[in-house]
Amino acid sequence: MPEAYTIAAEARDRAGKGAARATRRAGRVPAVIYGNKQTPVMISLDPVELQQQLRKAGFFAHIFEVSVNGDAHRVLARDVQYDPVTDRPLHVDFMRFSAQTRINIDVGVLFINEEASPGLKSGGVLNIVRHEVELVCSPESIPESLTVDLTGLEMGDSVHISDIDLPEGVQPTITDRDFTIVTIAAPTVLTVEEEAEDAAAAEGDGEAADGDAAEGDDKKDDKAEGGEKSESE
Repeated sequence: MPEAYTIAAEARDRAGKGAARATRRAGRVPAVIYGNKQTPVMISLDPVELQQQLRKAGFFAHIFEVSVNGDAHRVLARDVQYDPVTDRPLHVDFMRFSAQTRINIDVGVLFINEEASPGLKSGGVLNIVRHEVELVCSPESIPESLTVDLTGLEMGDSVHISDIDLPEGVQPTITDRDFTIVTIAAPTVLTVEEEAEDAAAAEGDGEAADGDAAEGDDKKDDKAEGGEKSESE
């Protein structure tokens, strides 16, 4: 069972845009708790505490325990509205859930043991195809992350979703193919030395071409001069 993040809240008396604006003027962020066939609860949050939670990775994949007047609501964050100018949070939607609830959630991929990959050590590039994977699962089964162990991977090797151990009851939303998470690709960027060698070679080819052109012009001039002498004779 994933850890629940505790966040304190205060109850709001009224709903609506006017009440939400009044809450913001009071220095708090309006929010709502809904779902699970229960009456919505209007709340407000401390903006500093909310920002601390938003800065953590996987905000929408965490279970929150929202405390309101002594009652604890176990919820998931489903939406955050931001001010388009200041980027400050304006409103948060929290959803209650039950044991039967199934949700689609994006979970980040964690790559470990890069130093133990022969392909990377020999100059290969970690080509990350998916930084996140969309999963379907119960909120109580949401993994903190999906771990990809790069130990032993050679140049050209790939890791697919079938190579990752998923918790029981968790599956990817894409089920019709074994999609790729990451590959160890060959380097495509030239080194400084290679670039210098290529530039020198190109310059040499250019000089050779100029020399051939000049030689050809001299031969044309000789032929022209010879022709003029014949006419004069």
